[in-house]
Amino acid sequence: VQLVESGGGMVQIGGSLRLSCVTSGFTFSTYDMSWVRQAPGKGPEWISSIATGSNTTWYADSVKGRFTISRDNAKNTLYLQMNSLEPEDTAVYYCVQGWGDYWGKGTLVIVSS
Repeated sequence: VQLVESGGGMVQIGGSLRLSCVTSGFTFSTYDMSWVRQAPGKGPEWISSIATGSNTTWYADSVKGRFTISRDNAKNTLYLQMNSLEPEDTAVYYCVQGWGDYWGKGTLVIVSS
């Protein structure tokens, strides 16, 4: 199983970023997928998940209304569109198979003024 995140970087408050996670080694379309983040000095925080057919999504209250999770089963890729970014969103963002089975190495997002 491989999960490779990209799209992180530094962005100003109120800005947007789109994270991608290219997957391989498993049948992507048959797994729910998730994003988890870890801020500096804090534990992991689940932020969003999406069901296999994209018809059902879940969000943590901290990102609801600002972040959108999506997937392209034809491309074996998971996405996270992040809008209205705040300094509290600064973290390493991890792509996760299912609800915690396998994790990618993460991509760093820094929101600064």
